Order: sequence, then C-alpha cells, then structure tokens
Amino acid sequence: MSFSLATWNINSVRLREPIVLKLLQEEAPDVLCLQECKSPVDKIPTEGFAALGYQHMIARGQKGYNGVAILSKLPIEDVGDKDFAGLGHARHVAGRLENGVTIHNFYVPAGGDKPDREVNEKFGQKLDYLTEMRDWFHGDRPEKSILVGDLNIAPREDDVWSHKQLLKVVSHTPIEVEHLAQTQEAGGWVDITRQDIPEGLLYSWWSYRARDWDAADKGRRLDHVWATPDISNAGHSSRILRAARGWEKPSDHAPVFASFDL
Repeated sequence: MSFSLATWNINSVRLREPIVLKLLQEEAPDVLCLQECKSPVDKIPTEGFAALGYQHMIARGQKGYNGVAILSKLPIEDVGDKDFAGLGHARHVAGRLENGVTIHNFYVPAGGDKPDREVNEKFGQKLDYLTEMRDWFHGDRPEKSILVGDLNIAPREDDVWSHKQLLKVVSHTPIEVEHLAQTQEAGGWVDITRQDIPEGLLYSWWSYRARDWDAADKGRRLDHVWATPDISNAGHSSRILRAARGWEKPSDHAPVFASFDL
C-alpha cells in the first residue's frame, strides 16, 4: 500500500477553508493533518472536504485556539489523544490506517516570546510538553508509526535563515533543540524530510510580519514528518509546498509532504 501524506498548520480551518480545498484539489494527498484549526470539531467545514473524497476525519477541537484534525481518503480509526503537560488543549490526535500504520498529529506549544520559563509561563509549558512526549515514547516505544505536525522547533542550523541570529529566539534555542532531540530519540523517530533532503536550507514557516516574506526569506522549518525505524525506509518524495505561503489569505506555514510505500 502506497499513500501520500501532508501536514499543515492552517491557522483557522474555517477562515482558510478555500486554501485547504485548493490543496486537496491540486495536490490530493491521501491524508492531510491540520494543526491550529481554531474550531470546535462540529464546526469544521467537512462537506467540501468530503466532496473531494476526504470522507474520514478524526479531530480534537476547541473554540478559537489550538485544534488538530486528520482528513483522509483512506479509512482511519480514531485511536485517541494525549493531554501532555495537562494543559487541557487540543494538541494531539492519533489515527490508525487499515494497514496498521498509526499517524500521530501534534501541535506543540509555540512557547511565547522569551526563552525563559521563570518569566514566561508559556516557555515552561512548551518544555514540559516535550518532556512528557519524551517520557511517553520511552515508556511505550512506538512501532509502525508516523508523527507529523507543527512541532514549533527548527532543530538544525540549516532549518533557519540565520543560526547565529536565532540562537536566543524561541523555536531555535539550544534548550528547545535539546528537548526535541530527546523526544525524537525516545521514540527512535527518523526525520523523513531530512532523510530525503539531507542538505541545504529548508523552511516551512515565514512570519506574517515580513512585508515581503518571499524576498526576505527569513524562514524556519517548524513542521515535521517523522517515522519509526521499522517503516522509515518506506518514506520518500518529501517536499515543502512553498507556493502555498503565497496563496490568497495564507497561513504563515506551508504544507510538508511525504509518501510511504508499505
């Protein structure tokens, strides 16, 4: 069984329904994982998605904040969610395809502006969230699984426009990178995007604050596709659809794709 998968922080699925439909029509991934849906589950506009063949959805939502959803052309079973760090946020949901592959869709907290948990509660919550993810993977090591989502950390020097200038900026600080590495190591997760594209600058997010995001190109790779070692060799065709950042009323994130032959 071969299938394609995309992950995208959509920054409001209701506000940006038109570009979700555009992506589904033009790119047609078998599975699309969305983060920051900002909608109760019953308010997600599923009719248009279903009309394009995405008749299966697993989601966790809340009004105005957070929210994760998995849209699928393929039958998928809801296998639950975890409330890491006890935040009460809709930040994780998992589904299992008929071939036995479990897909985890994550939206890790952004962490606020200051990388210091003593003065910024949100930064502490981010670190705690990652620590609990790490401990979960240690205790229940995943198999035949894919993890995707907005992990809100750009781990490598070539995952940001300037390693030196972003070392003290939330999303690229050494303590965040270390926490993410420990989480990845705990599950044995393989970074599929960098397995396919091992060299060079690679971004999935460009700030709304930039007057011309494309020309300035001050991006970060915050969105990830990982797989467990037992299926990582089946992953291929990774890409980031940069053009989507320039669509009408865009998200500040671009979709990240991968395919798997299993």
